[in-house]
Amino acid sequence: MRRVVKAALFVLVILIALAVINALVLDSQTKSAEVTADGGKIESASSVDLQVFDSPATGPGPEGAPIVLLHCFGCSSQWWNPILGTLNERHRIIRIDLIGHGGSEKPQSGYEIDTQGAAVAETLNTLGVQGATVVGHSLGGMVAASLAEQASELADRVVLIGTASEPGEVDLPFTERVTRTPVIGEAAWRLRLDAMIKSGYDSAFAPGTDAGDAFPDDPNRVVDDNRAMTYNSFTGSNEKAGDFLDEQPIASRLAATGVPLMWIDGSDDEIIDAAAIAEEFHAVPGAITKLIDGVGHSPNVEAPDETAKLILDFAGVAPPAAPAAGGGKKSGGGKP
Repeated sequence: MRRVVKAALFVLVILIALAVINALVLDSQTKSAEVTADGGKIESASSVDLQVFDSPATGPGPEGAPIVLLHCFGCSSQWWNPILGTLNERHRIIRIDLIGHGGSEKPQSGYEIDTQGAAVAETLNTLGVQGATVVGHSLGGMVAASLAEQASELADRVVLIGTASEPGEVDLPFTERVTRTPVIGEAAWRLRLDAMIKSGYDSAFAPGTDAGDAFPDDPNRVVDDNRAMTYNSFTGSNEKAGDFLDEQPIASRLAATGVPLMWIDGSDDEIIDAAAIAEEFHAVPGAITKLIDGVGHSPNVEAPDETAKLILDFAGVAPPAAPAAGGGKKSGGGKP
């Protein structure tokens, strides 16, 4: 009996040691930037390298202001593919993989939303982009808000898609909560299967939607995007997004900038309470809020035609008024 107990204790100690080693390895893992899709290129922004897709307008006639697209948490620039062709006809489109995502660098630290916004601002300056309509999906919306705060000359307008305003408004999937648990999370990350990854992304779409079916031409999209991340970039991005909301609501941040705002989401969003959050953004002076019926957290994927039209209409209205003496920009747009 003693031998059995000793053997069991030995196995337990080994398992604990392996779990700790696994946690230490994953927490310190980094990845360099690399081109992961056609048209991508690597741009250096201070201490981080980002994958950028810069697409000139494809159609004839006058070109509108550039449109910048910033993707969601755990995603990549490829989540904009369903609306890219429509937007690209009359506008130069710049898509950027956020730090820790897609083909961009995955450092050990530096996932604060303000750091993300500064990296995007530096990249846009490098590309010669001014006066853009900046569109951010979920996490990307937080980065768009930070960009508007830091460099409003780069963002003439901001469109938020499925973006919360305050802490406590985001209901994370169970698999994501488990992944953030120390030691257990690292083990779950190492052992995750493709089916588990897809299941974790199901809530990014309307109820009953299988994440594997959300991209008919790219069925492994969510798996590829998840596996492109490190454990540290996954948990770090999530944690710093929460910190950003804790510091100040996004609605009040954007109200202070005076940058014209549109907020879009699906009525059947499973991650945030779309109707309640729409009211918060509706209170921003001049803001436009739109709910798309029967759609979940990712209208750019689920309802690309309607979402693209909303963005184009908003981007095409008259430019905002010049800043008043001693003040910031005046809000443009209108309420629905």
